[in-house]
Amino acid sequence: MMKTVITLLFMAMVSFGFGQDAKARTYKKAFHQVTHVSITIQAPPKAVWDVLTNIREWTVWNSTVKSITGECELNKKVQLVSTLDPERIFELKVTEMDRKQRMIWSDGKGTREYRLKDNMDGTTTFYMSEKIGGLMFPMYKNFLPDFVPSFNQFAEDLKKRAEQVNESRRIPSKLETE
Repeated sequence: MMKTVITLLFMAMVSFGFGQDAKARTYKKAFHQVTHVSITIQAPPKAVWDVLTNIREWTVWNSTVKSITGECELNKKVQLVSTLDPERIFELKVTEMDRKQRMIWSDGKGTREYRLKDNMDGTTTFYMSEKIGGLMFPMYKNFLPDFVPSFNQFAEDLKKRAEQVNESRRIPSKLETE
């Protein structure tokens, strides 16, 4: 039920263009917080998805991750060390995957969603949100770092890499080769 409510809220934000190319924001409630960011990438969804799901390359382009291992497949595990907390290994599970448009990673305290929207003009809007919380959230919420800079950096890093990958795949037109 809660997952459905979060998805509907997210879809409403997407439908109304909420947060497009905005800086990341965090919203705090008594028992959870949600941080989200979005950015338009000059590449089709396939190029963005290929970069996003190739976790073996993440440390090449993603400056918010110190290390990452595992498999980016449904029900598989990913072990991630973030620059926000370099002493901790996050054990995450890929709990949902809709090929080429949506992926969710979860652990006992939070859920991170990655979503792609095809803008039908050769560009993609990338959305990332993370909800952290639960009954114990009030006890540790003041110890959480500010996620906004990391979310902004992740989005910018993904944009840069996906646009590079897309450009390298592009076939030059006849005019460009003359």
